[in-house]
Amino acid sequence: MSKPEKTVRRRRGVFEPFVLTSVAVIILIGLGIWQLDRKIWKEQLIEMVTQRLAAPPASGLPPRDQWIRLKPEQEEYRRVTFPAEYLNEQEALVYTAGSAFRSDVSGPGYWVFTPVRLVGGSIVIVNRGFVPLDRKDPATRKDGSLTGIVDIVGVIRFPEARELFTPADEPKNNVWYVRDPKMIGEAKNWGRVSPFYVEQEEPQPPGNLPRAGRLEVKLTNNHLQYALTWFALAVVFVLCFLSWLRSRLRES
Repeated sequence: MSKPEKTVRRRRGVFEPFVLTSVAVIILIGLGIWQLDRKIWKEQLIEMVTQRLAAPPASGLPPRDQWIRLKPEQEEYRRVTFPAEYLNEQEALVYTAGSAFRSDVSGPGYWVFTPVRLVGGSIVIVNRGFVPLDRKDPATRKDGSLTGIVDIVGVIRFPEARELFTPADEPKNNVWYVRDPKMIGEAKNWGRVSPFYVEQEEPQPPGNLPRAGRLEVKLTNNHLQYALTWFALAVVFVLCFLSWLRSRLRES
């Protein structure tokens, strides 16, 4: 084989690994940059949530005629206080395996979602708090039913998204797996309900069930570590290619 032919074959043998390595490095660097962007987003989210949860509760909820225009980025995690009447006989249970915002809640159980009637007649859903699995039946916690107009203090939250492996809801058993007031309200025939729900802080009912409580900021921010991992893998790919290329050139 002539020298020019050898040169052409050697270049062809290097080109494909070079392209594959370049593509892999570009993807890994892109993932690293994306994680750095996520790091900034998470830092801003933690700062926003911390400030809102530390603020004193504002008086009143957004009026009904503004519900359609509410934006989570403006309203979520805002503390509020308002008078309302619990519709205790119509509660719904949302399964939970624990809480990312409540250190006093651990292990499986249910959030007790209860519609409340505001003074003007509008219906808002309140997450009254946690009950363990063996206290699912309201008959086991009769002391927790508050009657009459009650001043509620809580935090505005918006529906969570259903994930790929989230179990199917069980309306016949009064159990849901996603905190979505509209979806639960439609299944329970509650009529038009607020697009948000309220995580109750106060009052704490007699018997402490459902167990209300303050939300805490416990959001993790590991995006810098993830970014460094992706960048390190990109370096490894480059070093491996250079090592292979050097050995390839020695052989030729």
